[in-house]
Amino acid sequence: MLQLSGGSGGHVPDPVPRYGSYPQPPLGAGHLSVEYDPRPTAAREARAEVRRQLEEWGLTDPDDLANKDDPKGRDAPKGRDDLVDVAELLVSELVTNAVLHAASRFRLTLTAAHGILRCEVTDTGRRTPRVRHAGAAESGRGMFLVDALARRWGCHQDGPGKTVWFELGTCGSDGCGRRQP
Repeated sequence: MLQLSGGSGGHVPDPVPRYGSYPQPPLGAGHLSVEYDPRPTAAREARAEVRRQLEEWGLTDPDDLANKDDPKGRDAPKGRDDLVDVAELLVSELVTNAVLHAASRFRLTLTAAHGILRCEVTDTGRRTPRVRHAGAAESGRGMFLVDALARRWGCHQDGPGKTVWFELGTCGSDGCGRRQP
């Protein structure tokens, strides 16, 4: 089950992207970068790519009980399957925003190193994403989810467009990947 990690309070991107875009992945890291056309199937394709890549990097656990109930009624411990589910959800939100607002080719970049999964979506749009409160509207809640579930997130101008990114912890232990106070 997904749990909210709190949110940034101010509902704005991390003002200092400490890592920015990686010109090269850190030594020993996993790195993938894929371009997509702005079509309705792009979010589905990106989710499948995220799952496939995290499996390839060994960041999933087929024996994980994260989504199963304990026979005694207790919650099973969370694990790496939560990482995949949250990464897929948040990438889907960023990709959907790129398709709807930039309407041009965009790039999904995944980097895993030092216990952090960083997901970036780079598009030609210049509009900085904003977190909207989850109200009765039928759209506009994507960045609310990113803000609530990611360890950190941000946006920076990148040439003619922008890069929106988020980070999740990959260690699978309680509190790993949650926003630090």
